[in-house]
Amino acid sequence: MVHSVETESLTPSGSMRRWPYGATIGDFLDADPDAIIGALVNGADFPVETSQRNAWQQQIVILKDVLTDCGGRGAVYFEYAIPRLGKRVDTVLILNHVLFVLEFKVGEQQHKSSARDQTWDYALDLKNFHEPSHTIPIAPVLVATEANPAAFVVETTQHADQLLMPLPAGRANLRHVIDACLDFLEGPPIDVNAWQRGRYQPTPTIVEAAKALYAGHDVEDISRSDAGAENLGVTSRRVAEIIRTARSRQQKSICFVTGVPGAGKTLVGLDIATKHINKNDDLYSVFLSGNGPLVAVLREALARDEVAREAQRGEKLKLGEARSKVKMFIQNVHHFRDDCLADLDQAPIEHVALFDEAQRAWDLQQTANFMQRRKAVPGFDQSEPEFLISCLDRHEDWGVVVCLVGSGQEINTGEAGISEWLSAIQRRFPDWNVHLSPRLTEIEYHAQPSLEALSTRAHVHYDDSLHLATSVRSFRSEYVSTFVNQFLALELEGAEATLQKLLPTYPIRLTRDLSHAKQWLRRCARGSERYGMIVSSQAQRLKPHAIDVRVKVNPVHWFLNDKDDTRSSYFLEDVATEFQIQGLELDWSCVVWDGDLRLADGVWDFHGFVGKRWQRILKEERRRYLLNAYRVLLTRARQGLVIVVPEGDDTDPSRNSAHYDPVFRQLDELGIPTL
Repeated sequence: MVHSVETESLTPSGSMRRWPYGATIGDFLDADPDAIIGALVNGADFPVETSQRNAWQQQIVILKDVLTDCGGRGAVYFEYAIPRLGKRVDTVLILNHVLFVLEFKVGEQQHKSSARDQTWDYALDLKNFHEPSHTIPIAPVLVATEANPAAFVVETTQHADQLLMPLPAGRANLRHVIDACLDFLEGPPIDVNAWQRGRYQPTPTIVEAAKALYAGHDVEDISRSDAGAENLGVTSRRVAEIIRTARSRQQKSICFVTGVPGAGKTLVGLDIATKHINKNDDLYSVFLSGNGPLVAVLREALARDEVAREAQRGEKLKLGEARSKVKMFIQNVHHFRDDCLADLDQAPIEHVALFDEAQRAWDLQQTANFMQRRKAVPGFDQSEPEFLISCLDRHEDWGVVVCLVGSGQEINTGEAGISEWLSAIQRRFPDWNVHLSPRLTEIEYHAQPSLEALSTRAHVHYDDSLHLATSVRSFRSEYVSTFVNQFLALELEGAEATLQKLLPTYPIRLTRDLSHAKQWLRRCARGSERYGMIVSSQAQRLKPHAIDVRVKVNPVHWFLNDKDDTRSSYFLEDVATEFQIQGLELDWSCVVWDGDLRLADGVWDFHGFVGKRWQRILKEERRRYLLNAYRVLLTRARQGLVIVVPEGDDTDPSRNSAHYDPVFRQLDELGIPTL
């Protein structure tokens, strides 16, 4: 008989047990190994091959040997699920006052660095996102079963959160490693029942979220459930309700979802789209974005992940086939537009189109110029928003457009902002229902005149649930975007006060030395936490620091490839700009400031580098784009940020100290610690 630990852990989506087999240490030692394997096979969500059964048998034998006469209390959990990563931990062992994350590599003689990071990632996930694990000691142990016993050092990291550096072990010395951790770490005995009942509140990266949603998880499974972030699920459900109502009533609707940077707008869109990826479903949806790097990264991440998941099931799927499948789910908005241009009478196959970063759609002039220059279509008389709405309007029965809207995120010439969507609705689509976030009235959306024009028509609904008020990008602090907005607005007293709330949990550092910044990033990052350098696309005078923005990075390599790939962000050689990073994020980022955005007499001074010298930017629109570029750069890091303001060189007029010193002094005076 298999003895399971008494209670099941609870998640926001209901009662759920995250492991197929769990037992107290005593019950585990008494249990028949075949019964344990039976529970694991029955609970597996993949075909269990003979190799997997053999691996489980080895783990059971090793753990029974290690835990016999250990004199401790606790529990053992096999195949503990981590949906944020789409993975399962081989074994979670609670023994007295320490939680052990045990990753077994059965038959291996070496402790590979990739496996070490994998083990560390699992431990980090529990430490960061499983509520009872925040305050308990955690020891990640990589067990290469055939490895010879080797010297090891039990040590913590600079984070001082009772999470050890990963430890290597083999079959022969696993007990010795466990005993060393128990001696090194301190704390009260862990309450097993309280631990397994604790809430799991993950905050995934957009790449992790996309993979989990595409694999069939709900948004509630992979997102926080605290009061500050609970409206992520509320918003997603409200949008789904608007779609269902439009279908049932044979109506056409458009809704606008707003949110602070990092609040999860893209996640809401992906959640809706992944629920309806079957072309035969009349709710078939498409996720559209004009952000080329975001589309490329998400597509490749989903394709690679599906190949890996199929391999785990014992099936072979070619990467090219997976890429083709994903292309239908996530599309570049311009390709969708071109398909609709090919036949102006044919409605698209999708009844629901979700437009990410809708504020970046092109205005009439930019669209007309593109159509004449690239498509040989002269005199095009529609802005991109108007044309895209018209594509869904071709359906005779119903259709829904969902606009996911960010504020202060327009960074490129010809981006219309949200007002053009509203104007297009008022001008041409009088029968459409309009569902608005109340926050569109705020000044940074630049939509007030268009909203006033809409106020006279029927079927306009304001809905609080369409706004995401809390940033979930950084699970360490919700104050990141507030601080950045205050600083860029030069609301210095507010920025200083917000910074003091921010620093205890979200480290920000300031330096003039790029090498110091790189060292800090490498020390801070653990496991496969991703870090990289990001700069403004106008940062033309960082070449003396080996940073050349004219060299374009491939965002797929930069964001997705491993530490051994020189093209990845980890190497801290290639830099991404606001155009590659917008909509994506890093765990730790290094923002290198250049002379394009300066402080002069207490106000921002905007410059572009032309030929051999800086020239002042006078157009208000271009100034806003540059300020927004730094807003994007400064809000990309989930866990911490280092800002490099280089020393100037007065022998080089393009790198005069006056270009840099005032910005450094201001950041220093706000209270950002210097390296």
